[in-house]
Formats: sequence, C-alpha cells, structure tokens
Amino acid sequence: MDSLDQYEVQIRYTQINRRNDSVLFKDFDFQVNTDNYFYPASTVKFPAAVAALEKLNETDTLNVNTRFYIEGDSIETTFAKAVSEIFAVSDNAANNRLLEFLGQDDLNERMRKRGVEPIRIAHRLSTPNADEVTTKSLVIYLNDTTTVNSKPITNHAPLPLKIDKTQKGTGYYADDELQTGAFDFSLKNYFPIAAQHELLKRIIFPEYFPEESRFNLSEQQRELLLKDMHTLPPAIGYDPDTYYDSYVKFLMFGDTQDPMPKHIKIYNKVGYAYGTLTDCAYIQDKENDIDFLVTATILVNKDGIFNDNAYEYDEVGIPFLAQLGRELYQLELERDRN
Repeated sequence: MDSLDQYEVQIRYTQINRRNDSVLFKDFDFQVNTDNYFYPASTVKFPAAVAALEKLNETDTLNVNTRFYIEGDSIETTFAKAVSEIFAVSDNAANNRLLEFLGQDDLNERMRKRGVEPIRIAHRLSTPNADEVTTKSLVIYLNDTTTVNSKPITNHAPLPLKIDKTQKGTGYYADDELQTGAFDFSLKNYFPIAAQHELLKRIIFPEYFPEESRFNLSEQQRELLLKDMHTLPPAIGYDPDTYYDSYVKFLMFGDTQDPMPKHIKIYNKVGYAYGTLTDCAYIQDKENDIDFLVTATILVNKDGIFNDNAYEYDEVGIPFLAQLGRELYQLELERDRN
C-alpha cells in the first residue's frame, strides 16, 4: 500500500449472491481503470480460445477434433488440443495457431459483439513476425487423406493506443543492448481488467446474460472449455515436477508447489511477461458452498528496465496474488449470504 505507483495493482472482485433462480453479481474494484495500461500477456489466450470455438460452431466442415497444421510448420494438432494446451500450461504456439485461424480483426469483433470490451488483440506471442497483419494458411484435414488450405486473412494494422501508462520504465534491452527511455507498449495487445472479467462472467454464467451477450457455443464446446480451464497439468500427462498443480493458478496457491485441495476448482487464465502478472479466475469450493470471481494484475519491475529478465515474480508478484486469493477466500467463508 506504500508503493502503489510502483506496482500498478488493479483488482476486481465479484461476490456471487443467489436469490431463488437469480444470480446477483456485486463487484468491488481497487484501482481498476481501462485507461491505465498493463501488458495482458497470456490472458489474451482466453478470448482466442472462446472465439475459435465460436467460429468452429459456425463452420459446417470443422469441429474441435479436426486435425490441422500451419503452413510451413510441422506440428499437427487439433482445435481441442490447442485449447487444452492454452489453459493447462499457457502454451504460446497453441495460441498462435488459433490466431492464424481467426485473424486479429475477427477475434476482436467477436469479443466486442458480446460486450467484452475494450479489447485490442494486435499480435501473436513469442514468435518472429508476431505483429504480421496477414495470417498464415491452415492445412486442414477433411478426412485421413484429404486436406484443404484455408485462405490467409489480412487484418488492420494496429494504431497506437491513446491511453495512460503505455510508456513504462526508464530503459529496456533491444538486440542485447540497453536502451535509455521508456518502453513503448502502445502497439501491443490491450485487454484490461474490465474486459477480462466480463468474458469470465459470460463463460461461467451465460444463462444470466441476454442472448446477444452470450457466445455462440454448443453445450459440448462450453463443457470442453470449462474442463480445460480448471484441469491441472498433471491430470493430462504433464510432468508434475515441472508442471505442478498451481503452475498456472496464481491466486490462492501460486506460492506453493504442493497438491491443490480436491474440493477447490479454479477456472482461470493467467498471464506473465514484461514483469506483469495477471490472473482472471472463478474460484469454486463445493465443500463449503462458496464461489467468487477475481481478476487482478501487478507489475513487479523494481529496476524499471524491461527485457532484462530481472523481475520480482517469485519474490513479490506471485506471493501477492496467492495471498490476495486466500484473503478473499477467507472473506467468502465468513460473509453472510442471506
């Protein structure tokens, strides 16, 4: 609390109150401001997964189990596998494959159409030519022997964001050399707390939104999405020593590698890059009959230099988010719901 400017914390916490057949959301905000930029990192994979499933639902010849690969790439996958990898271990390549399928413009428009805004997905993640506006072609298997190539999609080039805090720090590394001056985030992805939280609400509680605000997902697609959002990496074959239960569950459990309790499920998507840690989560404890939503972000870059890999993720960021989750969980345990 004595270093608010340094950490750029934003938090939205939502209490869920049930009255007969209704659900009432009560939001509490701390420094939430869509005009104060933070780098969303891998949280942008959440809208990519949702938009890709929606597009599949509108395409007669494709489904989640359709096999494909990106032209020029040798990795064959399915849409279901890409979505699973996005949530289980936050796989960048899986996200980029879905972005080639969608295109940036279509992804952004699908979110805005449902009231998930502001949002501006402008680039891929951790890959050369990340900001290329034309997508690569997908080679799609129609059956075991027949393939078809999708047409590349040309998207609009992003314009610089005209909001606060897009210029951060006092220096940054580029081509292994330290550059002086602020690091410019104005052409990067933009997915603020308010938009992340609205997407989460619509996926967890679609029935409480008007039809025009719901995503066009089949019940099977939504079940697949929800399962992937809470499934822990070891449960689908990842090495538990490297990909422990809380590997991408920062809230409540991020600061421990111990197994998570079986009665608590966390449906979430995290992001961490450029010293910024974010977690957008629906936390459910069926044993104690509580559930709540929280989206939070924190910047941990004490030296003010970007791209130097000297960020306080383990010392400050993850412990903060873990304790925040525990404090809110304790509040939920004690609060009166009547």
